[in-house]
Amino acid sequence: MCTLEERGNLFLLILTGDNEHRLGPTLVDSIRSALAQVKSQATPGSALITTAHDKFFSNGLDLPWAQAAGSSGFRDRLNHLVNNFKPIIADLLSLPMPTIAAVSGHAAAAGFRLAISHDYVLMKNDRSVLYMSELDIGLTFADYFMAMLKSKISDPAARRDVMLRAKKVKAEEAVRMGIVDSTHDSAESTVEAAVRLAEQLSGRKWNGEVYAEIRKAMHPEVCGLLGLSHRAVVAPWL
Repeated sequence: MCTLEERGNLFLLILTGDNEHRLGPTLVDSIRSALAQVKSQATPGSALITTAHDKFFSNGLDLPWAQAAGSSGFRDRLNHLVNNFKPIIADLLSLPMPTIAAVSGHAAAAGFRLAISHDYVLMKNDRSVLYMSELDIGLTFADYFMAMLKSKISDPAARRDVMLRAKKVKAEEAVRMGIVDSTHDSAESTVEAAVRLAEQLSGRKWNGEVYAEIRKAMHPEVCGLLGLSHRAVVAPWL
């Protein structure tokens, strides 16, 4: 479902396989296990890159798994998916290092939120889109979903287009909207650019605990809904 590679101080988390990387129980557990390993091995200068194989970064929650339960079980499974995804956002916001999403394909709904839960978002500049599909398929946003979108998409018009028009946003427009940091010609060059950025950030060798607490302080509403507390940290050499 996903693999974790180490390249010096860098961790590369890859959603594997030629599928849509839908965020069902198995993939979520796999991602959380990888993030726990990253956190346990973090040192000053660590950084995380998340990317995916094939044409989807992630096509959101695993709605086919929920629908397989039939009309009587669909809502319970949907609630399970929404609640099960929540800790991934908490894990990323608490990770003691810079995080970069190298979006090499479509990122829809929860896949979109997975991408923007990283500190930086780089995206392949082709037909790939960022797409909040909830309006089109008839679902409202969970409270922590909405808080993350509000925190990460600061421009009101951009936020309206993403949530109230269900606009499919290509890479260059996503840069103009302030959602994506840079665009690249291929999946390979997107990951390569992410590695270069990670190496630049890694070279600063910041205290990871301080980094994580500053990040959490930047997103107080999200952290409140996720149950994450913020505390003051002073680096030991001060």
